[in-house]
Amino acid sequence: MASTVFITGATSGFGEACARRFAAAGWSLVLTGRREERLQALASELAQQVEVLPLVLDVRDRAAMERAIDGLPAGFEKLTGLINNAGLALGTDPAPKCDLDDWETMVDTNVKGLIYATRLLLPRLIAHGRGASIVNLGSVAGNYPYPGSHVYGASKAFVGQFSLNLRCDLQGTGVRVTNLEPGLCESEFSLVRFGGDQSKYDATYAGAEPVQPQDIADTIFWIMNQPAHININRLEVMPVSQSWAGFAIERNR
Repeated sequence: MASTVFITGATSGFGEACARRFAAAGWSLVLTGRREERLQALASELAQQVEVLPLVLDVRDRAAMERAIDGLPAGFEKLTGLINNAGLALGTDPAPKCDLDDWETMVDTNVKGLIYATRLLLPRLIAHGRGASIVNLGSVAGNYPYPGSHVYGASKAFVGQFSLNLRCDLQGTGVRVTNLEPGLCESEFSLVRFGGDQSKYDATYAGAEPVQPQDIADTIFWIMNQPAHININRLEVMPVSQSWAGFAIERNR
C-alpha cells in the first residue's frame, strides 16, 4: 500500500513543491488550499502519477477541517505523514504601526490552523505507528528576533515549542515530530508579506541565492524517509549568503 501524506497550504511555495516531490516518489496525497482553481489544477496534474485528494478549505476554519478529516474516503484515511505548511507573514512595519487584523490572521493561521490539523490527524498517525511523521514548518524567525517580526516570529516560536512538546506526548507511539526552520527562501510567501509589492520582493532576493521551495521539499522528503528509529527534532536551513546581525544599540547623541 502506498504511503499517504497530508499537506496543508499546497497551492504555492513549499506546499506545492512538497506535493510534487512526494508524488514523484509514488506517495498518495491529501492536499489542502484556499484557492480552488489552483488546487484543482495541481491535483489534476499530479493525479496522472498518484492518488490525489484535494480539499478546498482554510485551515483557520476548525469546523471545515473537522468535516474534511472526518470524511476522508477509503484509501486516504490511513496517513504516513503530515506536513503542516500553511502559514503566512503579513507586513514588515514595527509593532506600533501594525494592523491588528494582520496579527490575528497570523495567529489564526500559523498557530490555530496548525494545531487543528495536528490534533485532528493524530489518531490516524498514531494508528500508523512506527515511521509516521509530522513536519511542522517553523522559521528562523522563531529563534532570532528582528525588526518587524513581532507576531510572525512569536507564532513560529510557538511552533517550535509545540513540536518539542508533541515529541513528549507521542513517546511510545512511533510517531516522529520535526520542526523545520527555513531562513531566507524565495517564494510567494514574501510577495504576500509585502502586500503584492513586486519591487520589495525582488530587492529581498537580489544577488542572495536564497533557498528555493524545491530545496525545502527535498529536505522534508529526507526527514520523512529516515529509518523509523530516527527523529530529526529540529533543523535550520539557511542560504550560505544569510547569517546573523549584531545587537542593536541606541546611543545618546
